[in-house]
Amino acid sequence: MASIDGWDGILDEGEEILWQGRPDPRVVFRGRHLLTVTFGAFFAGFALVWMLLASSGGGYFWTFGLIHFTVGLGIMAGPIFWPAWARRHTWYTLTDRRAFIATDIPFQGRKLRSFPIAAKTRIDYQQGPPDTIHFAEEYRRTKNGSHRVAIGFERIDKGDEVYRLIRDIQRAEA
Repeated sequence: MASIDGWDGILDEGEEILWQGRPDPRVVFRGRHLLTVTFGAFFAGFALVWMLLASSGGGYFWTFGLIHFTVGLGIMAGPIFWPAWARRHTWYTLTDRRAFIATDIPFQGRKLRSFPIAAKTRIDYQQGPPDTIHFAEEYRRTKNGSHRVAIGFERIDKGDEVYRLIRDIQRAEA
């Protein structure tokens, strides 16, 4: 089965796929986006007013405001639309030993990450719908230090079934 599905050379000997799925790709607006959208709107609005005033002087000087206007639109839309777009290019697989997250994002390339599911793996199940199950974490560096990022199967259907499969894996190992 592994070679038919394209898993030849990826799965360990005897490892079986228990579940495969994809995250919900819909756009989600959350309260935390409000500040970013507001700042981006002011940034783009200021650039637009500047371009209108500069265009009254004649010539093409107003075009220098286009970069700022575009940046403002990106600040507004990026945090809302980027995660949904990334989810459209993400696939999840759960085996009897590991969880895989595959992405194929243009300009970033294909990535396949695996995370072992052990008896001591901390599982965080957030019921939705859609449901989210976190089973790993990593620390990402920022300019002001680092912060913890939870990793898992985000925004999936039938998360209760996947959670049960993960708990069965943990019980079998214990």
